[in-house]
Formats: sequence, C-alpha cells, structure tokens
Amino acid sequence: MEIGFLLAEGVAPAGLVEAAARAEACGSDAATVLVATGTVSEDAYYRALARALGAPFLSEPLPLGPGTRYPESLVAGLAPLLPGTGAAFVYAPRGRAIRELLEGRGPVGRMPAIATPTGLRRAVFAQNPAGIAAHAADDLQVRRPDWALKTRAPPPTLAAAGLGLWAVAVACLALPSPVLMGAWTLLQIGFLVLVTFRVAAVSVDPDPEATAPPLADIDLPIYTVLVALHRETAVVPRLILALGRLDYPAAKLDIKLLIEAHDGETAAALAAAPLPGRFEVIVVPPGLPRTKPRALNAALPLARGEHLVVYDAEDVPDPGQLRAAASRFARAPRQTACLQGRLVIDNVRDAWLTRLFALEYGALFDVLGPALAAWKMPTPLGGTSTHFRTDVLRAVHGWDAWNVTEDCDLGIRLARAGYHVGDLPSDTIEEAPARIGAWLAQRTRWMKGFLQTSLTHGRHPLRTFRELGLPGTLCALALVPGTVLSALAYPFLMLPAVIGLWPGRIESAPDFWSNLPTGTAIVILLTGFAAMLAPAALGAVRRGWWDLLPFVPLLPAYFLLMSAAAWLGLIELVTAPDRWNKTEHGLSRTSRSGALSPGRSDHKASA
Repeated sequence: MEIGFLLAEGVAPAGLVEAAARAEACGSDAATVLVATGTVSEDAYYRALARALGAPFLSEPLPLGPGTRYPESLVAGLAPLLPGTGAAFVYAPRGRAIRELLEGRGPVGRMPAIATPTGLRRAVFAQNPAGIAAHAADDLQVRRPDWALKTRAPPPTLAAAGLGLWAVAVACLALPSPVLMGAWTLLQIGFLVLVTFRVAAVSVDPDPEATAPPLADIDLPIYTVLVALHRETAVVPRLILALGRLDYPAAKLDIKLLIEAHDGETAAALAAAPLPGRFEVIVVPPGLPRTKPRALNAALPLARGEHLVVYDAEDVPDPGQLRAAASRFARAPRQTACLQGRLVIDNVRDAWLTRLFALEYGALFDVLGPALAAWKMPTPLGGTSTHFRTDVLRAVHGWDAWNVTEDCDLGIRLARAGYHVGDLPSDTIEEAPARIGAWLAQRTRWMKGFLQTSLTHGRHPLRTFRELGLPGTLCALALVPGTVLSALAYPFLMLPAVIGLWPGRIESAPDFWSNLPTGTAIVILLTGFAAMLAPAALGAVRRGWWDLLPFVPLLPAYFLLMSAAAWLGLIELVTAPDRWNKTEHGLSRTSRSGALSPGRSDHKASA
C-alpha cells in the first residue's frame, strides 16, 4: 500500500515489485527501500504521497508554530503550523506510519499537511538553533553534573594541585633518608602494579565468540551511522564510497553526516555528491565548544537505529562491520553496551612516524583492547568504530561536549554505570599523520583530554572507587591518568634509570632493605620496556606485519615524543581547555590495503 499509489505517478512497476521483494526480505517497508536506495527521491515520494492523500504538500521553509519541540517533534515527525497555513499540523511520516496514514489512521483528527523528513528537520533546527546548540553542549552538565567536565575548574584545581606537589617536594627534603627511601619504594611498587595491565594483556587470546554467526537480514535492527566532518573536503569522496559499500540492508541504514554551520566547503562537497535517501546531512547550529562530541550530541536524539556507530571522516570500515556488530550485540549480555572495532593504520610506509603509530595502534586495539574486554575492565574508547546500544548511550546522556577526548571519558562513564565494552574483531582503516607537527598537535589534544577525564572522574574518588571496584579503579588509573603521568615523567625517570642501572655500575648494599629500591627500579625498568614493546610486537605478529617488527625497538624513542605531547597537553589544559586541534586528512601517500590510495574519485554510493 505504501508504494502502490506510485503507479499512477508513472513509476515503473518492475521497480516497485523489486522494492516490495527487498522490503519483505529485510523486514522493512517498501517506501523506505525506495527512498533509501535512491530509486525514488525523498521529495518526489512525499509529493506523490500528498497527492494520493489529497493533502497539501509544504516545501521549505516550513512555517512551524510555537509548539514545535526538539527533539520530540522530529521523533514523532509531527509539528504544529502557524495559523493561516491551511493545516494545523505538518506531518513527515516514515515506515509503517505511511501505511497507517493511507488507511485513514493519522496522528491527528484532520488531515495534516505533508512534508519531507528532511524539510521538517531543517525547519525545527532553523526555529531554535540556540536551544539545540545548548542541548548539544550542556545536556550532560545539566542532567549529571557529577559526570561532566567543568570547563572553568581545571586552572584553579591545577594551581592548588601544583602548590600541593610543591609542598610535598619541600617536605620530602626534610624527611629522614629511610622514610624518604620507603616512600619512593612504595611509589615504585604502585607504578609496577599499573604497568601490569599492559604486560598481562599479551597472555590473553582473542575471544572466539567475537566472530558470531551473522543474523539474517530480516533479524537485523536499524543501524545509525554518525560521522562528524569539519574541513574534510579532501576525504568526502572516499567516505561516501566507504559508507556506500557497507554490507547492510539499505532500508535499515540511518546515515547522518554532521557538519558545522560555518563549514561551507564540506557542505558544498556533500551537496555535489549523489547521496541516496539513507544519507542525511545535518548542519549543527553554531555554538561552543566547536568539537566533535557537540556535533554528535546534536544528532543523538534523532538516531533511529537500535544500534549506533561513530566513524571519523577518514575511516574506511570493513563492509561487513555492521553485520558483525549486530550479531555480537544480539548474543552479548545487556551489560555489553559498546563494542570497539579494531583501528588499523594503513599508510604505514609514509614515514617512520606512521610505522610507529601503526605499532602503537596494534598494541592498543589488537592486544590491550581484547584483553580489557575479556577482563570486563574499564576501557578508554577509540573514538571511531565504537558501536553502541542506542538506548544505553542516551541513558548516560551521550558525549561530554567539553572533553576533547570524549571517547575516553565515555568509556570510563559506561564502566561507572555498570556496563562493559566488548571487542569487535572487524577492521577500520585509518590514516595517521606523517609529519611530527601534525602528530604532536593531535597527541597533545589526546593527552589534554586524558587529563580532563581524570579530573572529571577523580572529582569524587570514593564514589568512583565504589562504582568501579578495586581492579576497575586500578585499571582506569593505569590507562587514563597513568598514561599521562608516565609520559610526563618518562624522560626524567627512564633515561637516568638506564644510565644508573647500566650493568657494571650497580653497587650492592649489605642488606635486603637497602637493596630493595635498586631492585625495584630494575624490575620497573624491565617491566616498563616490556609493557612498551611486547604488546606492539604481538600486535604486529597477529597482523602478519613482519616488516614492522624491526621498528619495535624504536618505540622508546617514540615515547619521548609522547612526553612532549603530555607536557603540551598539560599547558593547554590551563591555557586552552576546549581547543580542538584538528588533524588534516587525505594526505596519505601510501596505502597497505589500497583503500587510502591517492586519486580515488569514485564517490557514488551504491544502492
């Protein structure tokens, strides 16, 4: 019924029959199939629907009345109109609601005017841009201030912490030598506990259940895909091609491309691309902070999928990733609220820096991530290829728009709320910066965000400890503040330790307690190098990247760059806490898989 009236509009019967067959096979409706695949444009379909109903069709801009609400009006597809428009309401039905309307079971007493869902969404955004911007930026702060970063708090907090550390340092000078030595030994033991998580990860085998049998098309849920773009003209063709190749029923895809209001170049690139109806371009209202999480928050209330995935603009996900995630979610317990896909650096031959970046990502996503999932430990998320149960994501109020590593923060917040992150052994190809300046800017933002996350969840340490438990707290400490603190201290502790503990220079003391600090230092030195090198080497072996193994010994030098980024991140936390250091994409010169090969311009999304 939802497509039968199109026969009178001159649409070929064969196309309607095919749409009906595809709808039956995937458990959707034929109207959604037609629009999602681009067989019939959204505008043409809704104009024809209005004629079939004998209702007026409203073109943009829609004259919405004062009772319009965000996001309620968009979720319902229904909004009031200004008096004198000719109808009391405008309706943009989807799916089964179209059939109900054709059967005379509309949402209001009299026939409403008809508009496209895109037209209604643009009108709602245009009516209240400041309110939508405020919701995207501050909803978490309003609903759960204990989970949110307070942007004006870090400078005085850091000043107080700095004074405290200075006082401790002065006090240490006055302590007796045995007491000072004991305190230092305890600190060394604490550091040893923290690095244990990374060392132990190499002993964990990948979860065999992570590759569950796929679901039939009819059992697949609707899947929302969110991609935030900012000055990404260079990668728009590749992105649309990659999303168009996703092996998932088109009628069950809800792809939202999010751009900033001032980003005219990216908007023009998207406007020039032939996007089927399953793609939706959302212009985020102007506001601060101008960050990726704010853009994601603006779209989260509009997500129609049972599951939701976030990709970055430069990503090329495996075409079967959504099917794999849906299957994994269907078989996982409810507490598994998120699945982290495997991020893979593909332009490894661009420079020595990209090779070491690839080794680092191999350690994080092929070794440490699966281990944390197996242990059900808190997991700082990767920011892309993160798949969520949409209702859980809404329950924890989305992303913190003021945290520049919103992924790390969300992973800890999910753990505090009692949820786990599962492993998804499906690859997403990424491009790493090949220049030190670009790498340093990106990593400075990450380190600053880790500090922001530490301040947020360390605000009430006892409450966080009760929610995470002892193992979870130690893991979170190791992976978030521990990452930054170890990077800050790395050149000042590791290099002197290597020099002081060089074989032949170690002097033995006459008793056990006098030897304990030196012995602990030796263990920490060896364990620290093992935590740095072993996961990277294992990740390369699991990938079959034998050509990268010779670069593993260079990681200690690579981590000196990490230290520089940590110090810059600490400075930015005070001087520019919400600055988002943008990484430019589309610059790769090499591609191991071929997906990032320069010169690819085929940007037509497949049906």
